[in-house]
Amino acid sequence: MITLSSLTYYPIKACRGFDVTESNVERMGLQNDRRMMVITSAGEFLTQREYPKLALINPLLEDGTLTLSAPAMDILVHTIQTIGETKLVDIWKSKGVSAIDQGDLSAQWFSDWLGISVRLVHIAEGIQRTVNSDYAINIDDHTGFADGYPILILSEESLQDLNSRLDSPLPMNRFRPNIVIKGCEPFAEDQWKRIKIGDVEMALVKPCPRCEVTTIDKETLAKNKEPLKTLGKYRKHELGAIFGMNTIPLNSGRLRLGMNVEILK
Repeated sequence: MITLSSLTYYPIKACRGFDVTESNVERMGLQNDRRMMVITSAGEFLTQREYPKLALINPLLEDGTLTLSAPAMDILVHTIQTIGETKLVDIWKSKGVSAIDQGDLSAQWFSDWLGISVRLVHIAEGIQRTVNSDYAINIDDHTGFADGYPILILSEESLQDLNSRLDSPLPMNRFRPNIVIKGCEPFAEDQWKRIKIGDVEMALVKPCPRCEVTTIDKETLAKNKEPLKTLGKYRKHELGAIFGMNTIPLNSGRLRLGMNVEILK
């Protein structure tokens, strides 16, 4: 039996996530997932590629309040602003996306931590970054501040297979999936086109090519060649070294740990 074994929110793009036992799913992805991001003064988004210290920021989101902590930093308790000063931000090929600035206190906190002048923003209400039309199911399939797709799915068995080939096993957080499943063969998710969990139907539309972010230890920030070196040997694809499936929810609903995963196609 294939079941849902983990759900992870990433409230702020490129920062740590936190696990939950249940979550609402919207067309944009898990509720509150990657609706915020850190930007430069020019409106460019930041990632762990350039600023690996983002991986050490712990966010906790509850009832519209964001609590942030990082080593040797004072805890910041921030009420998320969904109306206010609008900034135009750039994320990958999406230019001039409307976002709501989160104020000077959060900006100073992130600036102190990263050592550069930055701002924290939340995607503006009603904004939809449509996914690549080559992979969309519906014309209005969209995401927030995720790289390109609303949800990333990965199986425990796929990670076990990869770890069996590595000298040192890696934790799941290297790959930052939103949904982790168990009870299938390694990489079975590569072959699925449609699944249903509870009332939520999802389309698995594109393998996820992995980048150097996976080579960063999320505790020490040390980098090495793994897992890309090994993935490049046996998970090579025209898109790159693939691991996990980019996924589009086709309707809204609620997910809970332990739910059965039904393979529709």
